[in-house]
Amino acid sequence: MSEIATNVQQPIIDMQNVAVGYDGKDILSNIHLSLQPGSFSFVTGRSGAGKTTLLSMLYLIKKPSKGILNVFGNNINFTNRQNLALLRQKIGVVFQDFRLLEHLSVYDNIALPLRVRGMNEKEVNRRVIELLRWIEMHKSVYQLCSTLSGGEKQRVAIARAVINRPDILFADEPTGSVDAEIAKKLMRLFVELNKVGTTVVIATHNEQLTSEYNFQRIELSNGTAKLYPALRKI
Repeated sequence: MSEIATNVQQPIIDMQNVAVGYDGKDILSNIHLSLQPGSFSFVTGRSGAGKTTLLSMLYLIKKPSKGILNVFGNNINFTNRQNLALLRQKIGVVFQDFRLLEHLSVYDNIALPLRVRGMNEKEVNRRVIELLRWIEMHKSVYQLCSTLSGGEKQRVAIARAVINRPDILFADEPTGSVDAEIAKKLMRLFVELNKVGTTVVIATHNEQLTSEYNFQRIELSNGTAKLYPALRKI
């Protein structure tokens, strides 16, 4: 098996002249962007600007149609399927459409990433119950995901993405289906995860969210991206 690079002293994500799209048509092009380990970034832009497309490339589902994308120091265009799978184990993703296993319970959906790693059930149980209490879903432990509301599914999807304590977390509109109080609690979870070293990238159209939290912003417009640093605190 070939080895993959894991040195993150350099940018954890680095894009040079990257283009990406579908059916031969580029949605984003000429992207030059670097994200440092432990950074927190919002991805903003109008509906259709390419936020979800950008994330799908960064969490290694779609390869660039042009340019160089390095993730964890690995050039994605020259990384084989087996090593891509290894890199994905270091990444957590909150999808806009949740992508839960709806025939399984809340508990089993959240526990899945830990069980894939082979963690013992006692530790799995401790972590899952602790996180369920944080997202206020501890009374729905054994409820099937198919019976949950949209907001409840959103919380379970976020818990599943963060339970593995990933090196990078990507979240596509993670507060879009929950009320303001739960949204604040979820954002605190993302912030705490970031404080212990996880690189966080959140795509959102919620201007109140981006103004309330002082993090750098990647704005997508006219098919390209511009990075705006966090404002200095006075």
